[in-house]
Amino acid sequence: MTKSPLLSLPGAVPAEGPDEGVAAHYGDLFREQRALADGTGFVDLSHRGVVTVSGEDRLSWLHLLLTQHVEQLPPHQATEALILSAHGHIEHALYLVDDGATTWMHVEPGTQEALLAYLESMKFFYRVEAADVTDRYAVVHLPAGSITVVPQEWTVRETAYGRDVFVPRDLLEEWTAQAGPAIGVLAHEALRIEAHRPRLGLETDHRTIPHEVGWLDTAVHLDKGCYRGQETVARVHNLGRPPRRLVFLHLDGSEVRLPAHGAPVRIAETGPDGELGRAIGFITSSARHWELGPIALALVKRNTPERATLLAEDTAAAQETVVAP
Repeated sequence: MTKSPLLSLPGAVPAEGPDEGVAAHYGDLFREQRALADGTGFVDLSHRGVVTVSGEDRLSWLHLLLTQHVEQLPPHQATEALILSAHGHIEHALYLVDDGATTWMHVEPGTQEALLAYLESMKFFYRVEAADVTDRYAVVHLPAGSITVVPQEWTVRETAYGRDVFVPRDLLEEWTAQAGPAIGVLAHEALRIEAHRPRLGLETDHRTIPHEVGWLDTAVHLDKGCYRGQETVARVHNLGRPPRRLVFLHLDGSEVRLPAHGAPVRIAETGPDGELGRAIGFITSSARHWELGPIALALVKRNTPERATLLAEDTAAAQETVVAP
């Protein structure tokens, strides 16, 4: 685990679970969410893995391995991509940008070693060099609208949600000191859930395919082949029948406790014996949002009625469709 030096900042409360190693919050969760939504402050994501690929064949080589079309990826244009198993199940989620000489990507904490091992196994005769540079570079997120100045020589991945900056680790404390108020990962997660964006290891399990969680729109290019798992992607896309689908939930605000990852989701109807029906899915992520109240994402069976009221454990939940049935 990479432990951030920014945990020494005033009010920092360490995160748990997949975000262990950085701050969950700095004392005021809703204030931090509002600041992030308003385009101020920064989020320490220095626990995430950072992998680079250099060499003149890097984009054509990655194009053969990834679900995304990256062969002619222009410099400084951000994209997302997946690596799938032979059966089309999601194994890695990559957040990429190419600076004209090197492709940079950040990945879920702790997954960089397995990713690098896979990349090394696929090098063959291509002129590429893959490296785990997590010990030298940290990821810091600046929200959309942030006016924080980033040194021109640093690599930045800019999207509609903000900028992911690859910061030299030895400059992390010095640079973030002028980047505005520190914001914890709980605020970052709340806005991610609000935006319906999936996260590897939370919205996915060992059998998740891209169609189920909405990654077909952002991380998969349907007009390219030549990658592992492509046959499954094409078949399910043409049939239009993924087994599960992602939904966004507005949770009953009277409940004190948020449902945890993996909590069962049921249709809020009882049978003739008074028992609730069997689980039709599970909670993937949940958060308390400064404006929307308690919210969550869940994976449910594809044929779950879109207008049905659901129960997340014992908490009533109204659905919003993320992936259409």
